[in-house]
Amino acid sequence: MHTLSRLVILAGAALCCSAGPALAQARLPTIPPASYTPEQRQAAADFEAARKVPVFGPFEPLMYSPQVMTQARAMGDYLRYKSAIGTTLSELVILVTAREWTQDYEWYVHYPIALKAGIKPAIADAIADGRQPVGMSDDEEIVYDFSIELHRYKRVSDTTYARAEKRFGKQGVVDLTGVNAYYTLLAMQLNMAQYEPPKEAKRLERFPK
Repeated sequence: MHTLSRLVILAGAALCCSAGPALAQARLPTIPPASYTPEQRQAAADFEAARKVPVFGPFEPLMYSPQVMTQARAMGDYLRYKSAIGTTLSELVILVTAREWTQDYEWYVHYPIALKAGIKPAIADAIADGRQPVGMSDDEEIVYDFSIELHRYKRVSDTTYARAEKRFGKQGVVDLTGVNAYYTLLAMQLNMAQYEPPKEAKRLERFPK
């Protein structure tokens, strides 16, 4: 695993652990490990073996369906750390997804990781505000436009697709779509469960105003 991927994993683990005990949730309360079923215990063990941290964040509500949690975790093992577009651009996609779904926990975890991975603060802050970022690299602009079109229009224009395929190849456009889809899945689960981030977390502005 290359150095940047290791840094992203370590940063993510630190944030997850620093968030403290899981907050009680009204809809899908975090299941105490002592209350796990055999299937949940296996899913939690597999999670910790893969991620090097206990179950956290969106995977807590997913523990109510341990097979879904395990499959989601396995997809994330590739899409977050090994995708064809690279870790830095994946983090840009995650910020766009968190903003489009107004997912505070996802933003709380990934904003500092994105900065460590090389996304400029001004770009991340523009995304948080719902503004078109300025000063993006060519690769960032391609990924941003592709992701925004997917989220807002539910499709990608021929022009945007052609730019992405030319730069990243066919595997790249599949992985780029996959990162958007994976973090949309997690955002939907978190929003459905009304999963609360820590008190110090930034609350994204709710759109439309």
